[in-house]
Amino acid sequence: GHCFPCSQERCPMMGYYADRFPDRLKMVNQKYFLNTAADPPFTTWRQKVFIKLSGVKKTRGNIYLVFHDTEGNAKEYEIASGVLSQDQVYTKYLDVEVDPKNTNKIDFFWNKTVFTLLWARLGAETVNIIHGEDGHR
Repeated sequence: GHCFPCSQERCPMMGYYADRFPDRLKMVNQKYFLNTAADPPFTTWRQKVFIKLSGVKKTRGNIYLVFHDTEGNAKEYEIASGVLSQDQVYTKYLDVEVDPKNTNKIDFFWNKTVFTLLWARLGAETVNIIHGEDGHR
């Protein structure tokens, strides 16, 4: 399930349009993974997220991204939890329920744990997102 991004001929389709990928039809005993959302229309888009932090050297907490679409819908995704370090790049595969074509904003935020110092501040130095279908950022 870590095929990312799809090959140059794009992600194979199932069902009615499966014949558009003749090379895939020649293979035997293939495994396909289908990720779905919990709510209708059940569609998700595979994205790979890279986040480099800035701020305190090390702290404890959780970092999140919130994807917003043009219709006012928002969906939150946890990227990392535990000890967070500014010299580390956090990478995660997400199955995002917000269509990348309709995404108009992505927010970064973090929550401190009870043991985090009050003055500790953390931000995102860079956030890169690669969309799985076509490999564009």
